[in-house]
Amino acid sequence: MSGITKAALFTLAVPLLAAPALAADQPPGALALKRVLLSTGGVGYFEHEARVSGDAALTLEVRRDQVDDVLKSIVVYDDRGGIGTVDLPGQEPLETAFRELPFTPQDLASPTALLNAMKGAEVQTSGSRAVSGRLLSVTEEYTQLPNGGGTVTRNRVSLMTAEGLRQLVLEETDSLRFADPRVQAQLDSALAAVAGAAGKERRRLTIRTTAPQADPGTERTVRVAYVVAAPLWKATYRLTLPESAPGSAKGTEGGTGDLQGWAVLENLSGDDWKGVELSVASGNPVTFRQALYSAYFVNRPEVPVEVLGRVLPPPDEGAVAADVMAKAQDSAVRSRAAAESGAPTAMAAPPPPAPAPAMSAPFAGAMPQRAAETTPAESTEATAQVLFRYPQPVTLANGGTMMMPITARAIPAERLSLYQPNTQPRHPLAALRLSNGDSGETGLPPGVLTLYERLGGAAAYVGDARLATLPAGESRILSFAVDQAVTVDRSEQPSRTLSRATLADGVLQLTVTDRQTTTYRIAGAAGEDRTVIVEHPRRSGWELVQPSDGAAPDLTADAYRLPVAVPAGQTVTLSVALERPRIERFGISEMSPEQVRAYASSTELPPAAREALTKVATLRGAVADKERRVGELEREQAEIGKEQERLRQNLATLPRDSDLFKRTIAKMGEQETRLDGLSRELATARKEADTAHNTLRDQVRGMTF
Repeated sequence: MSGITKAALFTLAVPLLAAPALAADQPPGALALKRVLLSTGGVGYFEHEARVSGDAALTLEVRRDQVDDVLKSIVVYDDRGGIGTVDLPGQEPLETAFRELPFTPQDLASPTALLNAMKGAEVQTSGSRAVSGRLLSVTEEYTQLPNGGGTVTRNRVSLMTAEGLRQLVLEETDSLRFADPRVQAQLDSALAAVAGAAGKERRRLTIRTTAPQADPGTERTVRVAYVVAAPLWKATYRLTLPESAPGSAKGTEGGTGDLQGWAVLENLSGDDWKGVELSVASGNPVTFRQALYSAYFVNRPEVPVEVLGRVLPPPDEGAVAADVMAKAQDSAVRSRAAAESGAPTAMAAPPPPAPAPAMSAPFAGAMPQRAAETTPAESTEATAQVLFRYPQPVTLANGGTMMMPITARAIPAERLSLYQPNTQPRHPLAALRLSNGDSGETGLPPGVLTLYERLGGAAAYVGDARLATLPAGESRILSFAVDQAVTVDRSEQPSRTLSRATLADGVLQLTVTDRQTTTYRIAGAAGEDRTVIVEHPRRSGWELVQPSDGAAPDLTADAYRLPVAVPAGQTVTLSVALERPRIERFGISEMSPEQVRAYASSTELPPAAREALTKVATLRGAVADKERRVGELEREQAEIGKEQERLRQNLATLPRDSDLFKRTIAKMGEQETRLDGLSRELATARKEADTAHNTLRDQVRGMTF
C-alpha cells in the first residue's frame, strides 16, 4: 500500500492493564500517570503506578469537579498486597465552618457588619482615645464637607464602659480588637475558612495499602485507576482511490483504496501527560454521574414525646378485716406455689442475661482483601467497543490537542451510484461501498472521511463523506457527490384488487389487496456504464412483490436497496411493487343498492358470488322502493299538517260570515279527508316495507359463498 508502512498498523493486542516496565528513576511510593484511555462515551480512564514496599500511603490529587466520578470508579490493583482505605478531605462548605461561630460569612463584608453582629463583646481601642467596653451598636453618620465638597460617611461606635456610655468614631481609631482571646481565635478561623474556600480547587486522596503477610518487605507495583469526564475524541479518515482505467465502468471494478484513520483528542485533564500509554476506545457505553461527594441526610418523621397522664389515687378509707385476711392468705398461697416451682417472687432479683453469642469467624478475624476471580469472556475486540493503543509513549501538555493514527491499511472499495429520492429526486449520488472483510482486524468507529483520487500520478480532492460504525465483516455505502451524468425519473401508480369474497350471516367480507407500483426510468451516463443502487422506501405492513427475480434485496432501516446495471447511453426501467392485503366487512342489509350492484358486477368475483349479490341487489332495490314510498307519504302528511296550522291561524282573524272564512273551512275539510286516506296508505306502505325488509333479511341469512 502506497505511502503506508506496516509500522502504522496497530490495534490493542494485549490487555490494557498489562503495564510496561517502570522507569528505573521513579521514586518509591510516587504515583505517576502511566495509562490514559479515552472513550467515545465522554469519559477517560486514567491509571497511575507506584513502586512500594511494606505498608504505604499513596497520595493522588484530582480536581474538585472530578471527585464524584473518582469516588464512583476508583480501583486499586495490588497483585501481592491489600487495600485499606481511601480518604480525602470533606467539602468543608462555609456553612459548616461558620455553624458554631457568632457571625455569618456575610458579616465579614465590612467592619460595621462584623461589629453589629458581635454586640455585647468586649473590645479595646487605641489611638487618640483608648477606650475599653462592650459593644452596643455601630451607626453610620453623614457629614457635610465644607464649601459644598459633598458628604463623607463615618461610623460611630457606642460602648458601655465602667464610666458609662461612651462613643467614638471608628475611622479616627488606630486599632480595635476583641479583648476575649477566644473571640479573636474565632475570627481568625473564619477568615482562614473564607480564604481556603476560595482556593480549594483540588482534593488530595490518600490510598492506604497493606503489605503481604508472607513477605512484607518485598517491593511491588500498585496501580490506582479511575474514570472521569473527558472530551469526546473524534475519528477522521482519508481514503485515496487508485486512478480509474480509461473507459472502465463505475461500479464494476473491485479495487481497493488506501485508508488512513486518525483520532483527534484533547488533554483537558488538568495535568500534563508525560510518556503515557495512550489508547482510545470506540463504543457506546452507559455512563452517568452521581453526587457521592455531597452529604445527604434522611428525612425522619417526627413523633410526639410521650407524656403520661396524671394519676390521682383516691384516699384509702380502710378495709374490713375479713378482706385483709383473705388477701394475706391468697398472697401466701401464691408465694408457696412460686417457691415450689422455682419461679421468682415479686421481690426476687431478675435472672442474669444470657451470654452474647460469639462473633463468627469471618467477622472476628480480618476481612478478605480481594473478591473471588471470575472467568472473562474471550473476544478479539474489547466488550462492546473497539480499542486502539498507540505503540509508543505519548507526551501532551495540559490543554493541548493531538492527532493519533488509529489505522492504516488497504480496504476494498467499489464505485457505484446511490439513488435516494428524499436526498436528490433527479440524480443519484456518487458513492463507494467500503467492505471491512477478512482483511479488517477490527471494526472502524464512526467519523468523517475525506476522499482523494489519483489522477495522472497526483492526488485530487473528490469530496467528503460520513462513515457510520463499520464492524468487521460488514460494508457501508458512502456518498460524496451528486452524479449529474445519470438522471432518474420516478412515477407511482396505486391500484386495488379484490382477491376474495365471503358472505355468511348477512356479513359480506372482502379481501382486498392494495398495490403501489413505482417505476424508475434511469438514463445512464453517455460514456461509461453505471451500477445504480435504488433505495426504495419501505412501508410498514407492505410486502415487496416486484422485482421477483428470487434475489433478496439488501435492507436498511427504512429502504430496500435494489441494484440496477445501467449501460452507457441507455435507459433502463425498474418497476417496484409493494402489496398490502386488508379485509373489509359490510352488513349487506345496510348497504345501498348501488354498492351491492357495484360488487355484483365485479368480474373479480366468481359467478356464484355475482349471482348471489345480484339477487341481493334486486331485493335491496325493492326495499329501497318501499322505503321511498313511506318517505313520500310521511312528507305529504307533514306538509298537510303545516298547511292546516296556517289555515287555523287565518281563521282566527277572519269574520265568520265572510266568503273567505267559508272557503277556508271547506279546504280544511278536504285536507282532513286526505289525511284519513294518507293514514291508511302509510300503514299499508310501512307494512309492505317491513315485509320487504324481512324478505331481504331471510334471503341474506340463507346465503353463503
